[in-house]
Parts: sequence; C-alpha cells; structure tokens
Amino acid sequence: MTTGTPPPTAPRRSRARTFIPLAVAAWVVLEIWLLTVVADVAGGFTVLLLLIGGVVLGAVVMKSAGRRAFRNLTETLQRMPGQPGATAASPDAPSGSKGNGFLMLGGLLIMIPGLISDVAGLLLLVPPVREMLGRRTEKSLERRMRTATPGSLSDAFQQARIHRPDGKVVQGEVIRESDSQPDDNPRPPLTS
Repeated sequence: MTTGTPPPTAPRRSRARTFIPLAVAAWVVLEIWLLTVVADVAGGFTVLLLLIGGVVLGAVVMKSAGRRAFRNLTETLQRMPGQPGATAASPDAPSGSKGNGFLMLGGLLIMIPGLISDVAGLLLLVPPVREMLGRRTEKSLERRMRTATPGSLSDAFQQARIHRPDGKVVQGEVIRESDSQPDDNPRPPLTS
C-alpha cells in the first residue's frame, strides 16, 4: 500500500559539522609537528620554556582584560541615569571598552600549547588587528540578523531588543491603575 508521500530523508549535515572537526585535527597535528621541529632545532628545554612562558603570558593577558572589562562595566553602571552623581544623559561607552573579548581570546590562544596558536594570540594583542576583527564581526552579525528567518534563534534576539532611533535601550516598568477595587471578601479556596 502506498501513501503517495516520499520516505523521510535524514537532514543534510552542514559543512561546518563536517569540516570543523577535520580542521581541528589538522591544526593539532600541525602544532605537534611544529613543536617537534623546534625541539629538534632548539632543544626540548627551550620548547618547554616557550610553553610555560605562553601559559604565564596568556594568564596575565586574560586577567588584565577581565579586570578591564569589569572596570568598564562598573563605570557604565555608575553612570546610569538615576544613580547618584550620574548625568541625565545616557552613559557613553568608557574609553578602551572595545576589544576585551578579543584580548581574552588572544590570552586563551597564547595559553594553548603550540606555536601557531601563540602567533594567533599575539596577533590579537595588536590593537589595529582587534579593531579590524571587531568591525568585521559586527558587520557579519548585522548581516546575519537581517537575513534571519522568522522563528530562528537570531530572530528571537532581534525581537527582544527595544528599538529606538538612537539605538539606546530604556529600562522601565509598566504600572496600570485599574478602576476596580479589590474584593474585601475573597473567594474561599476550592476544596475536594
């Protein structure tokens, strides 16, 4: 007996799910090979010192970026309208508040054992590189938000935002005053 409907097909696997594991495996193999080449040329103790130095430098970078991000958050919250000493205008972004995420990513890449990840992490410590990556990331996210299909996760984020011409979010509370008075004799609870 045929129903006229085609048999269900398995969902097609995305390219990212196929190539990301392959790329990570190739990266790990390349990192190990490069470390063995450097160990042959400079010695195992030198490689060990490079790896320990990378962990220490990465931790210092991540710690300073985290402190900087926390300080910027605190300054922004203190400048919010309604706080003591705050102006009526909306808070501007504190100077140097951009790039904390890329600084933390750079520190993490430096902490990961390997020379390629160290070079990528050191590149993220350069301010022009961070600014360029920030602009490209922002443009990519805006493009994806515009092309989001209704009902997707990005559509939920877009719907959750409060839009104003200047792009600022106004927090508030809605209070409705009703004309009806509460009952003095509430209904008794339901009993079984």
